[in-house]
Amino acid sequence: MIDKKSLIKLLNTHNLKYKLYTHPPLFTVEDSKNMRGKIDGAHTKNLFLRNKKDYFFLITCLENTLVDLKLLRKNLNLGNVSFAGEESLNELLNVSPGAVTPFGLLNDTNRKIKFYIDIKLNDFDSFNFHPLVNTATLNIKKKDFYNFFIDNDININLLNLDTFEIKNA
Repeated sequence: MIDKKSLIKLLNTHNLKYKLYTHPPLFTVEDSKNMRGKIDGAHTKNLFLRNKKDYFFLITCLENTLVDLKLLRKNLNLGNVSFAGEESLNELLNVSPGAVTPFGLLNDTNRKIKFYIDIKLNDFDSFNFHPLVNTATLNIKKKDFYNFFIDNDININLLNLDTFEIKNA
């Protein structure tokens, strides 16, 4: 399983530039707003969802985006969705609550999780995510993020949360 240390090593192996910021544990968007200081780029929130058929979904969007789960499930035909529990977070993403991140998809070796990223993130030059722990924030350039995921065979679905239109990254 990939953890923070092995993630950093993997990013370095790919010669990717990033900035790593350490801070007290952040559990909510409000925590992040209050304690992050001046970190450039898109600040995100990540929703890890599951439906009754045990399909899993990770939705990444700007931190201030309101996500209506009823509209999401209806428009994306996801079935009844709810937040995945702590056991699924640990087993599939190797994270604890408050540390959900797209980098956890590196641990989803069976590719059980469908990944959606809000297209509005593309208005920014860089993204901020937890590096598998909520005591740090990793800032990475948009292009490097996408290339890193492509290089690791992780499919990214670009989602417009206003229209629910989906495109491949």
